[in-house]
Amino acid sequence: MKIWHHSFTVLQNLPAYAEAMAAHLARAAAPGTEVVMHGMHPETYLTEYPGNDISFHYFQTLHSQQFVLGAIAAEEQGFDAFAMMTLPEPSLMEIRSLVDIPVVGYGESAMLAASMLGQRIGVLLFIHGMAGTVERNVERMGLTSRFVGAQPVSFTFNDVLAAYAGDPAEVVARFHADARALIARGADVIIPGEAPLCLLLSKAGVTAVDGVPVLDPVTATVKAAEMMVGMRRITGAKPSRRGYFQAQPPRARVKELLKFYGIDRLGG
Repeated sequence: MKIWHHSFTVLQNLPAYAEAMAAHLARAAAPGTEVVMHGMHPETYLTEYPGNDISFHYFQTLHSQQFVLGAIAAEEQGFDAFAMMTLPEPSLMEIRSLVDIPVVGYGESAMLAASMLGQRIGVLLFIHGMAGTVERNVERMGLTSRFVGAQPVSFTFNDVLAAYAGDPAEVVARFHADARALIARGADVIIPGEAPLCLLLSKAGVTAVDGVPVLDPVTATVKAAEMMVGMRRITGAKPSRRGYFQAQPPRARVKELLKFYGIDRLGG
């Protein structure tokens, strides 16, 4: 099995994170599964950190076309599944309408896995502007009644990156305090929002806070992809093509329009 992983980061700019992701994916994947990492085009962002852009819905929509290109390339290159490894999951539904291989998202995989571990789910974010996107996606999944909310953490992305190279104890301690605040609001499962935080917590051995599970969304995403590929192989299950949101547009016209709009640069 071969899974195309696609990050919202420029992986070349974040070597410590990319290294941690590669190691984590290797642990998460079942024997015989290969997860191939891809990121955004090197010129996508003005800074190394994409959070300045993905705090804004319109920029997410623009950047999502790189995920479209990635999914098309994954299918044409013979990959078994496409894994969008980013919490906001921009254009996830649209991408599912374009390709026949399974397409899984980080946020959706985490929420569905969390719903089997507890009744009330909360998310912790270091990109504070993304809370609205998370709430909208939860509504799309039909899980609003089980969602406590998306709450900001008391540290930044730069704090998380620094912890990869140094001692993560301070960030982990702050996460515990932030998690307890979310637990006080009623959460009995916690999703550490963005993948860099997920990997740092996993590396530090954090799997629960005061008996409340801290989900590993990266592993949930890989396992969701493996499950969907397994279902395809055993039962032949494919995406629905009924209705406006599922109808599959002609591939040639998709490529023609992407080229027309100047969206034809695939990242690394």
